[in-house]
Amino acid sequence: MPEKPIVALLTSPTRFLFFTGKGGVGKTSLSCAVALALADAGKRVLLVSTDPASNLDEMLEVTLSDSPRPVPGVANLLALNIDPETAADAYRSRVLAQLPANSSAQERNGVIEQLSGACTTEIAAFDEFAGLLAGDAAGYDHVVFDTAPTGHTLRLLSLPKAWSGFLEGNDRGASCLGPHSGLKMQEHRFNEALEALSNPGQTTVILVTRPEPSAIREAARTSGELRELGLSNQLLAINGVFTAADRADAVALSLERAGSEAIREMPQELASLPSLRIPLRAFDMVGLPALRALLRPDEGEKPGGDTIATLPQPDLPGLPALIDELSGRGKGLIMVMGKGGVGKTTVAAAIAVGLVRRGHGVHLSTTDPAAHLATTVTDGMPGLRVDRIDPKAETRNYIDKIMATRGAHLDEQGRALLLEDLQSPCTEEVAVFHAFSKTVAEARAAYVVLDTAPTGHTLLLMDATGAYHRQMTRDVAASGSPARAVTPLMRLQDPDYTQIILVTLPETTPVSEAAALQDDLRRADIEPYAWVVNRSLAAAGTNDPLLVKRIERESVQIARIQPGLARRLFLIGLQGTSPVGLRALERLGAEST
Repeated sequence: MPEKPIVALLTSPTRFLFFTGKGGVGKTSLSCAVALALADAGKRVLLVSTDPASNLDEMLEVTLSDSPRPVPGVANLLALNIDPETAADAYRSRVLAQLPANSSAQERNGVIEQLSGACTTEIAAFDEFAGLLAGDAAGYDHVVFDTAPTGHTLRLLSLPKAWSGFLEGNDRGASCLGPHSGLKMQEHRFNEALEALSNPGQTTVILVTRPEPSAIREAARTSGELRELGLSNQLLAINGVFTAADRADAVALSLERAGSEAIREMPQELASLPSLRIPLRAFDMVGLPALRALLRPDEGEKPGGDTIATLPQPDLPGLPALIDELSGRGKGLIMVMGKGGVGKTTVAAAIAVGLVRRGHGVHLSTTDPAAHLATTVTDGMPGLRVDRIDPKAETRNYIDKIMATRGAHLDEQGRALLLEDLQSPCTEEVAVFHAFSKTVAEARAAYVVLDTAPTGHTLLLMDATGAYHRQMTRDVAASGSPARAVTPLMRLQDPDYTQIILVTLPETTPVSEAAALQDDLRRADIEPYAWVVNRSLAAAGTNDPLLVKRIERESVQIARIQPGLARRLFLIGLQGTSPVGLRALERLGAEST
């Protein structure tokens, strides 16, 4: 592996820098650290988050908006969050402005209705992103993008090509986005964005990973998919590399060995990339001093030498106790949510396996485009059905269904136009929602465990669920029928039907993001059932100096969660190796004694 020092990333950077990777690998902290270093070197820098669940504000300790704001204490650095809802409002206004002046109120209301879904929100946010690549950031030397977890980012980066191809020669409208002029007037921006992304002299993609098998697999898969999209200028950043200081500490040595083995067994296509290694730090990546220290190997402590008194470790129940509670219900939907990288897939799989061991049949699935449950549940088990909601497969099935029903009554030209309309990238959103709804409905008679996508992508799915609920409610009211439609949102709001499990790590940012997700769910009248704190060092036991300092901060976060945030809280200790396969998952969720 052609390894470079950390500062190599800053010696001759391209204008656009994209940080991407599996959730929880440190994309935000590393993108902030690089943006700070470039600004400190005198470059004018714009730091942008494309994550719907951005935590730039917390890390930089500044309130951001959808327009560039200076970061106090850093000359030359401005930052912004691309706010999907604000972008969607602006997009709707642009589309409505294209309507003829004599348009009726009914016509305008029809367009507004067409533009009310999650698909419009996504394409509007993409339009903001494309604008920065196409000239809106002309006053900056560098634009640093802190992206959403991989699945969401791959879709974002593929949209320039998808929309350019869809718009080319298409004189009709994408029905899910209203009048075609709303997209057509931005077509040149899409083409310019695609050109900038594909130019290795302008754009570098930094694949961020942890020295963990799942994160490395995700980075390798992402690397290949990005090359297929034309983004070939890639750099690998391995974040959180741990070296044990106490050579007699079994936990510390186990962590070091696991990381070294993961790096050693890295796929060749990833190992051939230029790489950087960033050591694990004892301090949280919050605030300018900590972010500046991240790229300085000689900085062992957060500047200022802050110390935290370790709080008493609460006697919290483990995952088996949670599974026991869920098992007593006999059936239902269990949705596992949280920030990327906190271990949602492992927790969801352990819950599913634990329920099967307690005598239940379980359907385990995922809504995460980047998730592969098969790498966690590696062997079959009677009573357990494992699959995933595959966006590409669901889109093909949805198009085939529409063509077989609606298209059956059309002539050849009509079928061709319908198929053309269905080639819109927005069709995928509709198809995934339909598959999600079908899976949710299965929980009427059995257990369904859903491993969801990282927070931002999940919130977009929740938006689609809410939009469908509102449309169904209007349709039933307009029909005058006394029947009451049961929508997926109503099932999620029913605590007897659905139990939401929020998974977090005992660290500042994951806890804050879980709290924000809980607030979003509560605004939709969905109440989380329990929180799970995963990978607790305190629960594992260690005397290594660096790990002990992390435990000090861990105790603060656990005290913050309970009783302030979680009604029920369960704790999982750090595992020496990733729980993969039925035997490891069974141990994690073994029945309480």
